[in-house]
Amino acid sequence: MIPDKAPGEDVLHASGDLKKEAHVPSFEKYKELYIRSVESPEEFWGDVAKDFFWKTKYTGKFLDYNFDVTKGEIFVKCMEGATTNICYNVLDRNIYERKLGDKVAFYWEGNEPGDEKTVAYRELLQQVCKFANVLKSQGVKKGDRVSIYMPMVVELVVAMLACARIGAVHSIVFAGFSAESLCERIIDSQCCILITAGKESMARKPEGIYSVSNLKAAKEHSISHCSQVWGLKMVLIVSLSKVPWNPEVDLCWHSLIGGASEECEPVWCDSEDPLFILYTSGSTGKPKGVLHTVSGYMLYTAATFKMVFDYHSDDVYWCTADIGWITGHSYITYGPLANGATSVLFEGLPTYPDVSRMWEIVDKYHISKFYTAPTAIRLLMKYGSEPVQKYKRTSLKILGTVGEPINPEAWQWYYSVVGEKRCPVVDTFWQTETGGHVMTPLPAATPMKPGSATFPFFGVVPAILNESGEELEGPSEGYLVFKQPWPGVMRTVYGNHERFETTYFKKFPGFYVTGDGCRRDKDGYYWITGRIDDMLNVSGHLLSTAEVESALVEHEAVAEAAVVGRPHPVKGESLYCFVTLNDGINYNQKLEGELKKQVREKIGAIATPDYIQNAPSLPKTRSGKIMRRVLRKIACNERDLGDVSTLADSSVIEQLFDNRCCTAV
Repeated sequence: MIPDKAPGEDVLHASGDLKKEAHVPSFEKYKELYIRSVESPEEFWGDVAKDFFWKTKYTGKFLDYNFDVTKGEIFVKCMEGATTNICYNVLDRNIYERKLGDKVAFYWEGNEPGDEKTVAYRELLQQVCKFANVLKSQGVKKGDRVSIYMPMVVELVVAMLACARIGAVHSIVFAGFSAESLCERIIDSQCCILITAGKESMARKPEGIYSVSNLKAAKEHSISHCSQVWGLKMVLIVSLSKVPWNPEVDLCWHSLIGGASEECEPVWCDSEDPLFILYTSGSTGKPKGVLHTVSGYMLYTAATFKMVFDYHSDDVYWCTADIGWITGHSYITYGPLANGATSVLFEGLPTYPDVSRMWEIVDKYHISKFYTAPTAIRLLMKYGSEPVQKYKRTSLKILGTVGEPINPEAWQWYYSVVGEKRCPVVDTFWQTETGGHVMTPLPAATPMKPGSATFPFFGVVPAILNESGEELEGPSEGYLVFKQPWPGVMRTVYGNHERFETTYFKKFPGFYVTGDGCRRDKDGYYWITGRIDDMLNVSGHLLSTAEVESALVEHEAVAEAAVVGRPHPVKGESLYCFVTLNDGINYNQKLEGELKKQVREKIGAIATPDYIQNAPSLPKTRSGKIMRRVLRKIACNERDLGDVSTLADSSVIEQLFDNRCCTAV
C-alpha cells in the first residue's frame, strides 16, 4: 500500500520551482492519481488515450486479463477493437495536429566531436515514409518480422518507425551481439529481411558489423534480403572490396531510398497487433522473444516518459542507452516522440575523446533531462568531480538511472556532483517485459531515498511474497510480484506462449513474477535487491548464466561449467566462471584466452568472462545439483558458506578456495 503521506525524515525533496510546473506536483496528488489508476483504469488511461489518434474506438473492456494459470490461459488485452498506428501518432500527429514539423526530433552526435546532424520531425517523417515504401517494394507486409542490426544512427530510428508504419514487426538486435546471436534471433522470429550497416562508427570495432561472418551466417539461414546503410559520414571508412556483395540478395539503402516516394499511408493496426519483438536472456540459455503490442505500449511509454521525466515542450532530453535494448525502444524512440520531445541520439563512447564528453554534450545541447545507467555513473565517478565541473550543466533539471539498482554511493555522487543537489534523481525499475517504468519516483512528488525505486507507477500494484507464496505486509523482503497488468506489459514470448506462462506466472499463480527480490522499509519504500534466478545483471544488461555455461562447454577441453555473479565496482556484476576440464587437459593462459574468445563469439563482448577458475570438481548435492550459492561465496572469497550438509563431497570446497583467481581479491 502507498503510505498516507510521504515520510519527512531521511529523505531528499525536490525544489519548489520544480513543483510549481510539475505534472504531478505533490505526494498527495500522486496518491490521488495512483488510486484512480488502480480502481478506475479505464477512466485513468482513457484520459491518456485522448492525446492520440484512433481510427476506430475500442469495444468492451479497456483492460481484460487473466494472471492465474490455474484458471486458464494467461492473457492481457488492452483497448481490444480499437485501431491506430503508432508511427502516425508519434510523427504525423505531431506535425499536422500539434504543428511541430520544424521542431528538432533528434540531435545526432557521433563519436568524433563535431560529427553531428539535426533531424526535424518533418524530415524524419519523410525518411520514414521513403523507407516504408522501400520495405513494401521488397514484399514486406503487415505482420512480417524484420531484423534490424545497426549502430546508433538516425537510420535505426527510421527503420523501426518504417516497420511500424506498415504494420511489420521489428526485431532489433543489439549491435554488440555476435553473428551467432544475431542468427539465433533471426531464425526464432522468422524474419524475412535483415537491415544492417555496411560500416560502423569509430565508437565500435573498425571492421564493421556487416562482417563476413554475419553475412555468411545470415544467408545460411535463408534471409531473403540485406538492406545496407552506406556512405554515412560518421562511419569508419571500409572499402567495398572487403564486403562480399551479392546483388541478388544485397540491397543498398541509399540506392533504394533515393527514388522512393515521401508519401506512405499508414497501415491501421488493431490494438493487440504485435509492434515489436525484443530478445532478452532466459534462464534456460535460449533467449526469449518478448512481444509487445501497439496500443498499450504506446499509451504506457508516452505516460511514463511524460510523468517520470516531467517532460515539458522546451526540454531537451538525453538517454544514453542503446536502442538495441528496451530502454532505447521506450525512452529514445517511442516515449519521447509520442510527446513531441527533442532528444539527443549519441553514437559514441562516454570517455572519448576524454572523460568530460558527456558533460560537454549536456552543455552543447542544453540538456534538461538526463537518463543513464549506474554503470556509466560508477565509471565516471572514479575520475572524480573535476571532469564534471569543467562544464556548467546549469540546464540540467532532472537526472535518471536505469538498468540495475544503483548503490547509494553512486546515487549520492550523481545527485551531489552532477546535479549539484538541485536535480531530483528518478531511480527507475523496470524490465524488457514491463515495457516501461513500473517502480519509480516522480521528480516533484516523491521524496527521494538514495538507492530506492520508491513507489509504483500508475496502474502498477506490487506485492512481496515469501517462498510459500504468502503476501507479506509492512517491512519485509522476498519476491517482487505484480497483482494486475498495466497497458504496456508484454503479451507473450514469441512462438512459445507456454514458456511465457511458465516463466512469469507458474511459480505464484495470480501474480506476474519479476524474477527480482525486493525489500520494503518501514516507510513503504521499495528497494530492489537483485535477481533471484539464474540471471546476471552486467552493466545493466541481463545475461543468462546457462547461456554462458553452454558457450563454455562447447569448447572441446571443457567437461562442465558453472557461472555466477561477483560484485564489480563499475559493472555492478561480473562473470565468474568455474570450469571442469576433460581428463588429460591442463589449465593455462592459452586455454583461458580461448574460452573467453569462445564466449565472445557465441554471445557477444558483453558476456566476456571476467574470471575463469579451474575447478577439478564442482560442489554438488547428492542428487547432482550444483550448489551455486556456495560458488557465489567462493567467488567473493567469503568463508561463511551456511549449511553445506547436503553436499555430496565437501572436500571440493577447500580445493576451490585454493584455486581462486589470484586477481579476484
